[in-house]
Amino acid sequence: MRRDLFTAEHEAFRETVRTFLAKEVLPHHDRWEDQGVVDRSAWLAAGRQGLLGPGVPEEYGGGGVDDFRYNAVIAEEFAKAGASGLAIPLHNDVIGPYLTSLATEEQKRRWLPGFCSGEIITAIAMTEPGAGSDLQGIRTHAVDQGDHWLLNGAKTFISNGILADLVIVVAKTTPEGGAHGTSLLVVERGMDGFERGRNLDKIGMKAQDTAELFFHDVRVPKENLLGDLHGGFIHLMNNLAQERLSIATLAVAVAEHLLDITTGYVKEREAFGRPLAKLQHIRFEIAEMATECAVTRTFVDRCITEHGSGGLDAVHASMAKWWATELQKRVTDRCLQLHGGYGYMTEYPIAKAFTDGRIQTIYGGTTEIMKEIIGRSLLA
Repeated sequence: MRRDLFTAEHEAFRETVRTFLAKEVLPHHDRWEDQGVVDRSAWLAAGRQGLLGPGVPEEYGGGGVDDFRYNAVIAEEFAKAGASGLAIPLHNDVIGPYLTSLATEEQKRRWLPGFCSGEIITAIAMTEPGAGSDLQGIRTHAVDQGDHWLLNGAKTFISNGILADLVIVVAKTTPEGGAHGTSLLVVERGMDGFERGRNLDKIGMKAQDTAELFFHDVRVPKENLLGDLHGGFIHLMNNLAQERLSIATLAVAVAEHLLDITTGYVKEREAFGRPLAKLQHIRFEIAEMATECAVTRTFVDRCITEHGSGGLDAVHASMAKWWATELQKRVTDRCLQLHGGYGYMTEYPIAKAFTDGRIQTIYGGTTEIMKEIIGRSLLA
């Protein structure tokens, strides 16, 4: 069915994204995979093309349009390109809202211009070695020292961890507060005691740097408190809906793209003297995946519309996230199967999509956490 989500302006922006990918990303992506991190110059190029901070006000160097549909365009085109290294969706969709909605005027002027130019690469540090999705279990803590916080702790699985110049750290600021005693502290590159561990060796997304971070008596200025003191949990909850919608948007776009690739493949690939597409089983497989993608696309597009009007709640964002990412996992596996032995070869995009996409049902909240949120809302 015809999509009516985007305007002519969004489609013009889509061409900008495609041109950027063709010129600044795809020629280098294999090398980034080998080195385990993208070039910083790619971030600067993204800034020059206006791909960073589309929702940031113009006075700080952003696009000045608070419209998630532009973020969705970026996600869709990156999905089609298989460009998993340059974490622009994390930068724009996850970090951006924290800075635009919580930062003081002084903080905005200090951080947002670099955020939009690509000179400041960002990350958010929630997960710890002993506490995954359990914010109440975090041990990273900050002690009030008058004019600064003294931060100690460790984080792991931090996307952009190697490159990040600015890290939003979730830390306990009261010893007895649990999740509701956390605050968001911004740690900047070069602060004494802030150390990066190894660039973690993942099964997929090889070009996207993911690191361990360590904080040893880091003196974080009081001016780097983001949002309300002890308000970290509420701030995180308020921003998770967009993060999960972003992941869902990417997931359904990947599924659709892989279905397109596989449809073309089974039309050309012959077995037993005729194209695979002539076999009824193959046609049924394609029909099932096409239907699932179409139904999921309709729901995700509706969620994007609801988000644009301020109506997307945590429950429906969780529905979109778990359903779309599980669809991506399912479609990727079935499409690889239809490619046969060639699907297992790394020169075929389906093989890279198989390893890159496995994280989708885990980060941003696992499928199990999403179901718990939904179930709790219905059965409380």
